[in-house]
This record gives sequence, structure tokens and C-alpha cells, in this order.
Amino acid sequence: MSSPPLSQGFGYGIVLGLGFAFALGMIGTTWALKRYQNEVQTSEMFSTAGRTVRTGLVASAVVSSWTWAATLLQSSGIAYQYGVSGPFWYASGATVQILLFATLAIELKRKAPNAHTFLEVIRARYGAATHITYMVFGLFTNILVTAMLLTGGSAVVNSLTGMPTAAACFLLPVGVVLYTLFGGIKATFLTDYIHTVVILVVILIFSFTTYATSDILGSPGKVYDLLVEAAARHPVAGNAGGSYLTMRSKEGAIFFIINIVGNFGTVFLDNGYYNKAIAASPVSALPGYVLGGLSWFAIPWLAATTMGLACLALENHPSFPTFPERMPDPDVKAGLVLPNAAVAMLGQGGAACTLLLIFMAVTSASSAELIAVSSIFTYDLYQTYFNPAATGKKLIIMSHTMVVAFGVIMAAFSTGLYYAGVSMGYLYLLMGVIVSSAVLPASLTLLWKGQNKWAAMLSPILGLACSLVAWLVTTKRKYGEITVSTSGSNDPMLAGNVVALLSPLIFIPILTLIFGVDNYDYESMQAIRKGDDHDIAAEAHIDLELIPGERAGSNGSESEEMEQKKLEKAAKIARITTVTMTLILLVLWPFPLYGTGYIFSKKFFTGWVSVGIIWLFFSMLCVGVYPLWEGRHAMAHTTKSIWLDITGKMGPPIQGRMEDVQDEKFAEDGEKKLPKGVTTP
Repeated sequence: MSSPPLSQGFGYGIVLGLGFAFALGMIGTTWALKRYQNEVQTSEMFSTAGRTVRTGLVASAVVSSWTWAATLLQSSGIAYQYGVSGPFWYASGATVQILLFATLAIELKRKAPNAHTFLEVIRARYGAATHITYMVFGLFTNILVTAMLLTGGSAVVNSLTGMPTAAACFLLPVGVVLYTLFGGIKATFLTDYIHTVVILVVILIFSFTTYATSDILGSPGKVYDLLVEAAARHPVAGNAGGSYLTMRSKEGAIFFIINIVGNFGTVFLDNGYYNKAIAASPVSALPGYVLGGLSWFAIPWLAATTMGLACLALENHPSFPTFPERMPDPDVKAGLVLPNAAVAMLGQGGAACTLLLIFMAVTSASSAELIAVSSIFTYDLYQTYFNPAATGKKLIIMSHTMVVAFGVIMAAFSTGLYYAGVSMGYLYLLMGVIVSSAVLPASLTLLWKGQNKWAAMLSPILGLACSLVAWLVTTKRKYGEITVSTSGSNDPMLAGNVVALLSPLIFIPILTLIFGVDNYDYESMQAIRKGDDHDIAAEAHIDLELIPGERAGSNGSESEEMEQKKLEKAAKIARITTVTMTLILLVLWPFPLYGTGYIFSKKFFTGWVSVGIIWLFFSMLCVGVYPLWEGRHAMAHTTKSIWLDITGKMGPPIQGRMEDVQDEKFAEDGEKKLPKGVTTP
């Protein structure tokens, strides 16, 4: 863009103003939850939310965590390059991991009900050496995801407002660090809900503008005609008929494979997704992840089908920022397709919507990464190897320290990547090469009792070595030199990603044959214990049993037996549901269109867009309306309690056991005025 459509002041206002607004909102919310719902920020509450989060919030948190800057920016860039196939390949290739992860989430809750991280499960089964190996892979995943969020987000902020990219890298995490610091994982669930609703609303604005109200576009038919003209000017190599309106796309299919492989690593090795599974109540984990995955599908599919194709349709119009030239390839890889389309259609309003959209995507996913990393350092490093007898207070201090430290380190690292010329698109393709070799052995830890510790420990390391060799050798052989540009091309990335994910299929059987089949009984996973938060509860003058997830009998034998029965049933449902949905999204829907080389007619394209819009409304119901319905009683109780408090009709709530009170009449009156749900023994 020649000159940014928004001022730097507007950029700083969004990045810092909204960040601090969320932080202040979460400070107030955390105080209210403590005062009226007994949700004291113990180490368990900070990391697991008491393991009581319901389906709607789990679904919205999954959507929010999986909606990276790349979800919106990279998918639109792929649509700009390959046409209608790009958004579908992106959405389907990244939805199946969430659906399949639902099975792993259920197994985690069945076999290690008190775990805080998936790495604790690795250590319980295999010991310290394997634990450290997976800790490295887990942190690699968190670092790559966070770097991608900040590099993509800062590039958009810079292009729309002129704010220096380095400043955006450092300022985007500020608000996230603050509200995560005060509210822990519960804060991420609540802010994830707000972020998700805003993202859905902005995508609907873009969709209705493009396909209904825009003076330049205004209907699917108009967009279709302009896409036909665009294909005539610059046909797409490898696409059926050179058209943007076909699922038959050679480069799109290559991206599809890279996308599937890379995203297995960033779901199955990202402790943030295990955190959300751990925080979910036993009956909410499965429906939360399935609804979250299906709701998320519509976001990249419709966003990219709208903005990526609108960018193609508009680039020959005088309102387009680079008119009369096409977008330069570095701008496409940096994620500037969506901002350019928004500015061309809506001017400054489009730029403001885009800035808000990207801010929400970056900060919501960043909060999950902060919690993931702080949990690893707190429970897997500090408590495991340095202070096994750590009290809840010390664990909280460690968690807070790591939230701040990781935020600062990643801001500096992302700034370095920017100056090195490494873009969001490059990191997105690279993720699988680095981390996907650990996906299969990590999953088998919960799914197969026969995997021995040598197979679990060595197969990811050997797989990483093979994937790096495949990636770099392919780059050298095809292009003659290894640079950021050549190594980021589709063919080298395809080779590295596929070798990373599939090489353990060779190494695990070989290492199992050499060292023998294990016969693990999962007892050591059951032995993982919660943190001791008596010191924090005593300091807050509240009985620990009244804190959600800590109530007496919550882990009793009868309750535990009932939970296990529910989880066993959920596990069976999860396997059938996730496999069915995976087959539909990866095979039954796209490949008939790919195999026939069908070029969309105008009516078919109109129907395609209509399904996307309807699906996004379904997403809004699942992750926008349903969480409010589920939480209506808790919200009503808290609102009523606040009103009684403000009007002086209710004294401070009596938390824990009733204190000795001299005035018996006051004690009786106080008990009558206690809000519903707060009782005294």
C-alpha cells in the first residue's frame, strides 16, 4: 500500500486501548468470580479452571485458539493464488485435527484425570528422558505458533496504520499478558468468547458487503464474472482450464497436504489444546471439541472465499491499493490480501474492521499459548525437577513469571524474524517440518499400551533429522541454493512435512521390535495429583472445598466411577463421529469435484457461497449464543449479587465455614440474604 489508510494513532489506540480494556475487564471479572462464585485464583484454578468448563465455552475457546492471524490472512492468500479450492483446502485440512483431537482429549481425561499438561502424562509413562524430549517439541510448537501470530499480526498493523512492525510485535502481547496474568485459563476462556463473537461478526460484515451490498461487487454473480475475467488475464497454472472457479488445482492440492501435516503438529503437540481438554468438565470435552471444530470450519472457508476472491475481482479496479499492478508476491505471503480487499471495498471502514479482526485473532490465540507455556514451565520443569513440594502460592508465582517472560521473549524473537525477512506464510509451512515427527508417538502414549519408551523417545528425534534432510536436500536439488525464498517453496516444504509426519510409521515398529512391546497399565498416569492450594485458600479466608473442582467428594470413588463410565461412552462416540466427519471433509466432499475437474457454474458458485454464510450462522449459534444459554444461571446469580452488594442489601459473602458471630440475629439475617448457591454448614 502506498500510504496507510489509517493513522498510527488509530493503530496504537486499537493495540494498546483494546488490550488494556480487556485487561481491566478481566481484573473486574476475576474479582467478581472470586467474590460471588468462590473462584479463587489457586494454582489449579489458574491452569485448569477447576476442570468445570462447559460445552459452549470449550467450543468457543477451541474456535478462538485455532483462529490465528494465519487462519484469516494465509487462507485469503491461498484463495488469491489458487481460487475457490484454496479456502476449502485450508479449512478442511485444519478442521480434521480438531475433530480427531476430541478422541485424544477423552482418553486424557479417562487415563490421567488430574494432569495439568500432556507432558506430565509422558513423564508418568516413560520417565525423565522422554519427558524432556517432548518438552522440547512442545515448546518448539508454542514458539512457532506465537511467532507466526505476531509476525502476521504486526505486518497487517504496519500496512494499515504505518505503526513500526517492531513496535507492533512488542505491543500486541501487552494486553494479553495482563489479562492472562490476572485471570489464568478462565480469563482465556472468557476473552476467547468475546474475541470469537467479534471475529464472526466482522466476517459476516465482509461477506454481506461482498455478496450483497457493495457498489463494486454486490452479488455472487458479479464476483463470478470478475473471476472469469481474472482467469482470462492471468490463468492459474495447474488449475483445470486455468480457472479460479475449480477444485482441480495442482498447487492447491500440494498446499492441502502440507496444511494437513503441519496442523497435526500444532494441535497434537500444543499444550494449549490439552489445557482446554483438561479444563473441560468430563461431559463437555467431546461435544466442546466437535462443535468447536465444525464451527471453526466456516471461518477460514467463508473469510477466504469472500476476501481472497474479492481481492482477485477488485485488483483491476481503481479503488484497489496496488492498481493497476497485481499484488507483489511478498505482500501475498505477508498476509496482505485480506487488508487490500477490505480497503478496496470499504475504505477506512474496511481497514478498521481488518485491524479489529486481526487484533482479536492474534490476542485470543496468544493467550492460549501463554497459558500453555506457563503450565509447562510450572508443572513439568519447576515442580518436577526443582521443587516437587512446591506450595500452591509458589506455583502461582512461577506461572505468573513465565507468562511475562514468554511474552517478552516472543516479542523480541518475532521482531528478529521480521528483520531476517521470515514471514508468517513461511512459518506456517515450516511448522510441520519441525514438530510433526512427534505427533504419532505422542498420540500412541494414550492410545496404545504397547509403545515402549525407546520408540517414544527416539522416533521424534529421528523423524526430525529425516524431515530436515528431506526439506533442505529438495530445496538444493530443485533450486541450486538454499535461501528463505527457495526453502519456502511448495515442493521442499511438502517433502519435509510428509517425511516428518510419516517417518515414525517406520521408526516405531522397528524400535518396538528391537526393544520389545510394552504392556503398560496406565496406573502411573492415574497417580498424577493436583497441586496443594491450602495456603492460597487460607490466605483468602475460604474453605478449599468450596472452590470449584476442589469440593469434597469430587474425586470420591462413586463419583469417579460414574465419570469413567461417561468418558468410556464418550470415547466410543468420539471415534465414530470424528472418523466420519474426517472422511466427509477430506474425501467425500472435495474429491469428486477435484477428480472431475468441474469448473463452477454461476449457480453452483452462488450455492457454494450461500452454504458458507449459512454455516457461519450455525457457528454463531454454537459459540456465540449457546455459551450464554449454558451460563445463564451463573450470570444471573452474579449480576443479582453485584446489585445487592451495590445497594447495600447484602454484606460481603461468607466464604467457607461460618465465622463466629456475636450477634446471632445478624447471623440469621445474613444467612437469609445470602445469594442462591452460597450456604453455611
